Amino acid sequence: MHTVNIGILAHVDAGKTSLTERLLFDTGVIDRLGSVDSGTTQTDTGEIERRRGITIRSAVTAFRVGDRQVNLLDTPGHRDFMAEVERALGVLDGAVLVLSAVEGVQPHTRLLMRTCRALRLPTLLFVNKIDRSGAREAELLADVRRLLTPAIAPLGTVDAIGTAEARFTASPTAMPDWLPLLAEHDNGLLAAYVEDRPVPGDALWDALRTQTAAGLVHPVLFGSALSGTGVPELLDAIGDLLPPAPPPEPEPRARVFAITRGPGGAKVAYARSYGGALTARQRLPVFRRAADGRVESHRAQLTGVAVVGDPSASALTAGYIAALHGLSSVRIGDQIGSTAGLDTASHFPRPSLETVVKRRDGGPATALHAALLRMADEDPLIQARVTASGETGLRLYGEVQKEVIATTLADAYGIAAEFAPSQLIHLERPTGVGNAVEIIGNGFFGTVGLRVEPGTGIEYDLEVELGSLPLAYHKAIEDSVVQTLEQGLCGWPVTDVRVTLTHSGYWSPITVAGDFRDLTPHVLMQALAQAGTRVFEPCHSFEVDVPVVALGPVTSALAHLGGLVDETVPTGAGTGETWRITGSIPARAVTEAQRRLPNLTNGEGLWTSTQAGDRPVQGRPPRRPRTDGNPVDRAEYTRWLAQRDLTTSGGRGK
Repeated sequence: MHTVNIGILAHVDAGKTSLTERLLFDTGVIDRLGSVDSGTTQTDTGEIERRRGITIRSAVTAFRVGDRQVNLLDTPGHRDFMAEVERALGVLDGAVLVLSAVEGVQPHTRLLMRTCRALRLPTLLFVNKIDRSGAREAELLADVRRLLTPAIAPLGTVDAIGTAEARFTASPTAMPDWLPLLAEHDNGLLAAYVEDRPVPGDALWDALRTQTAAGLVHPVLFGSALSGTGVPELLDAIGDLLPPAPPPEPEPRARVFAITRGPGGAKVAYARSYGGALTARQRLPVFRRAADGRVESHRAQLTGVAVVGDPSASALTAGYIAALHGLSSVRIGDQIGSTAGLDTASHFPRPSLETVVKRRDGGPATALHAALLRMADEDPLIQARVTASGETGLRLYGEVQKEVIATTLADAYGIAAEFAPSQLIHLERPTGVGNAVEIIGNGFFGTVGLRVEPGTGIEYDLEVELGSLPLAYHKAIEDSVVQTLEQGLCGWPVTDVRVTLTHSGYWSPITVAGDFRDLTPHVLMQALAQAGTRVFEPCHSFEVDVPVVALGPVTSALAHLGGLVDETVPTGAGTGETWRITGSIPARAVTEAQRRLPNLTNGEGLWTSTQAGDRPVQGRPPRRPRTDGNPVDRAEYTRWLAQRDLTTSGGRGK
């Protein structure tokens, strides 16, 4: 049996989860339709998902269309969980992008479509809610061509749109309209179009299938998840137009895209296979790419394999998805069996927000921090640290994450948490070259010399012989370098830096690995202080469509907020002419720009932005309180180490 792995994507409230329910119902997987409002859907299983009616974690289920098994991922619709969506896209063969016939193209819809097009992911468009008052067809298609992509091929027409009797009919009469679009990527069709020769319907459909599979053209269907109209046609399109999973690779390889906890608290990893066969009791290597770019690995033994859509299967094979048991150290993004394709996995930007989490009952912060570390072990998009005051700092992609994390802490760990207002996270980059050396006997039982200079990401090199130190000491230095770079001269994470070990030495048998863990931060920060750093603030790339009369006021407002305009281009004609402004803006100004837009455009502006890079801070850079004893200052750092050792009652080497 062929398989195809697809995702359901949408802006919040477009009807994505309701459509998933309808697909499962119409294919016989469930015997009654669940409701988002009543919290009875199959894929929204978390308490917060049921209460708020939004999808937060990608859920996977399966149904059959003809001779195909369709593995379906219902992905989050809220922009705060875009990283969750992108993570799911990495294991998909195709997607269905859901739009509302009433609300039309919304900001997050544009971001999703842009991501699908960048990945060349075969994508069908399904316009939902055609039975709702205010639903549109011709106007919406015009908006799709203008705001999403001109490469769309409607598969039929709608009768009685905007009423309870609305119906979608797949129509062969629409096929001749595809010819100019399909001819752009097919020389045979181009010749027929230029010579005004008729083209058989089968040839047009074959071309549509080929170009849809290549991500060049996007078929459009209309319907209603509630009434079911248009859903049979969507199922036909999923079965015929979306490409099946590619041929199996010769070696075992599977990618983990989601992790949950079983009834006993053990990890359950959801993975998509690309080749080979994974079975229970099998021992395989597990690979991951660390934050500094290194590939790390460990071996693990599977204790259970539950293939989605085929409970009787004993092995996970290419194209299928399974819940894997026994992988206690697994993380999202890990690859099982092979490193092939590891570089093509999704890599997300650093979170741009940070908050402080506290217990409402004033209980010990250690339990809260331990719970967050366990959550971060399941999901690398959650990042926690201890602040200078001993509280727990948490990095975020958006404000809704606070509610999700608070609910998880309460339900899974019995901890009631509250959050401080979010603050932006800045970055530091070295501006020059710096060197520092500390010789053994000068307060530390080890020698470390480091050079700091600009690099890419976080790079670590050796200028000393690998055998000059025991491997455990080398690892202690390298790990300390990565950890220390979380706080630069102004307290912000340091990136785009190369650190080279230039001197090393130890005093056997006195020296222990802990000496290098204590000494390295001090040497590194001395070298960084000599090199100097510059602070950068996070930015968003934006795209805003405005009426021509609002072009001047909007560009002026963006400039006042620190925005840089890259391009302004017309996107419409006649009395309804609109212009698209693209550029970048500091993340701190995005909310204010969105607040001003309706007044500047008489409610007709449409804003889309996403985190994209950073820019140097002008003027005095902001600082963040340190949590590491300030290794820049030798005296302060030495006192901090002594106090730490007294507190832990361990003394040197612990």
